[in-house]
Amino acid sequence: MITDVGRNKNGSKQKPNPADGIADVISQPTTPYTEMSFGMGTDGYPAICMTQHAANKYCQWLSAQTGHFYRLPTEQEWEYAARAGTTTPFYWGNDAGQAKEYEWYYDNAPNFQYSQVGKKKPNPWGLYDILGNVCEWTIDQYQPDYYKNLAALGDKSVGFYVKSTKPYPQTARGGSYDDDAIGLRAAVRRGSNPDWKQQDPQLPKSIWYLTDAKFLGFRIVRPLEIPSAEEMFHYWNNGVEKE
Repeated sequence: MITDVGRNKNGSKQKPNPADGIADVISQPTTPYTEMSFGMGTDGYPAICMTQHAANKYCQWLSAQTGHFYRLPTEQEWEYAARAGTTTPFYWGNDAGQAKEYEWYYDNAPNFQYSQVGKKKPNPWGLYDILGNVCEWTIDQYQPDYYKNLAALGDKSVGFYVKSTKPYPQTARGGSYDDDAIGLRAAVRRGSNPDWKQQDPQLPKSIWYLTDAKFLGFRIVRPLEIPSAEEMFHYWNNGVEKE
């Protein structure tokens, strides 16, 4: 008999039930080969080093646990939320010097690492750490001429995102503790690359972890409009997670 030790709804590991009898094998998620916060903290801190695929699968798991649909934001959605109705380079205005009041970045990140969330001022819509601390996955494939293509769509741009066709590059937004203040601008984009898992000892490389992307986390959205089951599948499974 094989017993599957899964997770409780709060994310904690389930314990084997003695009433189930003796098991030949107990299965559970593989323990990462190293502590994936790299000593920077896990309770109230960002979750880092996950591939876009891992973040997508977390959204699928959370949706199953809660009965609500969650996914990664599109680039368009992320920037809309980050700007919070503003049109300046930063949601607080034009002055990069004010960044220390709102975000963690190179000049104020303690011990050159990320910090607990919610310790700085939020943007006008109450979102904390959306610029700085760690940059955040979107669901888009990185496209150098993204803004040009978005503008060309005009009124049809609502809901636009660049669907993935290859493992790299995917788009992250928001800047991190490793960036100068200018890198926190709402329009700054970053494309992933294989160097983000250079230290990964596995062959083939992991589809779950980016061992060198300690600056990378993610933020999820819960859309008001529930997509079809087929659309949900495509949000959670881009099919290009293997290198």
